[in-house]
Amino acid sequence: MLELNYIKKNKEKVLQGLRIRNFPEGGLDIINNILSFDEVRRNAQTELDNNLAESKKLAKQIGGLFKQGKGEEATAMKAQVALLKEKTKALEAKMEEAKAQMEELLLAVPNVPHQSVPAGKTSEDNEVYQAWDKPLPDLGDKAKPHWELAKQYNIFDLELGVKIAGAGFPVFRGKGARLERALINFFLDEASKAGYEEIIPPLMANEATARATGQLPDKEGQMYYVGKDDFYLIPTAEVPLTNIYRNVIVDKKDFPIKLTGYTPCFRREAGSYGAHVRGLNRVHQFDKVEIVQIAHPDKSYERLNEMLEHVASLLDQLELPYRILRLCGGDIGFTSALTFDFEVWSAAQKRWLEVSSVSNFETYQSNRLKARFKEGKKSRLVHTLNGSALALPRIMAALLENKQTENGIELPEVLHRYTGFERID
Repeated sequence: MLELNYIKKNKEKVLQGLRIRNFPEGGLDIINNILSFDEVRRNAQTELDNNLAESKKLAKQIGGLFKQGKGEEATAMKAQVALLKEKTKALEAKMEEAKAQMEELLLAVPNVPHQSVPAGKTSEDNEVYQAWDKPLPDLGDKAKPHWELAKQYNIFDLELGVKIAGAGFPVFRGKGARLERALINFFLDEASKAGYEEIIPPLMANEATARATGQLPDKEGQMYYVGKDDFYLIPTAEVPLTNIYRNVIVDKKDFPIKLTGYTPCFRREAGSYGAHVRGLNRVHQFDKVEIVQIAHPDKSYERLNEMLEHVASLLDQLELPYRILRLCGGDIGFTSALTFDFEVWSAAQKRWLEVSSVSNFETYQSNRLKARFKEGKKSRLVHTLNGSALALPRIMAALLENKQTENGIELPEVLHRYTGFERID
């Protein structure tokens, strides 16, 4: 969440950022309420400090009065102390209530967008940051969508997934399963080469973990919840990987900290219907390799560019046409300051499919995480970044569609040593 001091010092900048996000009423009411509760809290704190000082002063005097035989004065003074104690309890309760209300509002305020984030309301307003400058594959009218190819070559089975679990849970089979595993291994190997430490995290997170990275309360409706044990199935490895540094003082010499992890991911995707969500376009369970960086604030945008180059290199090696979008204020995630989306071309569907989001959260997550580092005698919040490198469903869809031939699916050369075969036929 945003730091209170940042809001107090940069109120107009915060409001401008919230207007770019199309936040209700431009955020004026909620920001004013936050500052109002903070004023109540600070005034109560000042009064409480004065009360405690007065109580301490009177307590010392009472002892002296008893020694001097002035019992009546001492008793009257004790009554004053008792009143001050009651007032102290009331002030403490007032402070806690104001603090709780202020923090509840802070959780409802999204991150302030980076200055480069374009204005806009929907994904239609996103900016093409890097276009694909070569001819797109044209397979003609005979090109089959990936869900038809899956049936033809027994790559994955959506109906079987419905039988076992429900809609949105594909079952990969044979060469399809081996291709899925090959992609995971390829992505992990490339991340390791780039200096990321591989982590195998839990697939469930407690409430504190989900709240620290911003999934709660913003994305509560999209997460699967295990009520009996109070766990959430992770929607992305970002959640457990970033939480490794919750309540941690990072050693400055360790920057940048680079983590990667493969996990299944679980998302309810409520209300997802229509032709654009067929096949693997939108599913409830999917595989993804995530990259996360914990960075020095002065270097985080250099790290973001490095992550963009890493994702681009994966798509280049997979021989997939792609473009990069800079998300507008209306489409950027709740916790992000700046997000770039990678989209690959689907030759059969004749449209772009999102396969990766790469984001810098600046201090928004780390303020919840309390992830800091020492700079001289002061503590500063780290910057957190993450990206999909890569999410598999739409990568699989694009590979099947773009690489289809009359004789089967020709796989890119980089995957041959991982799959043990060059073609699915």
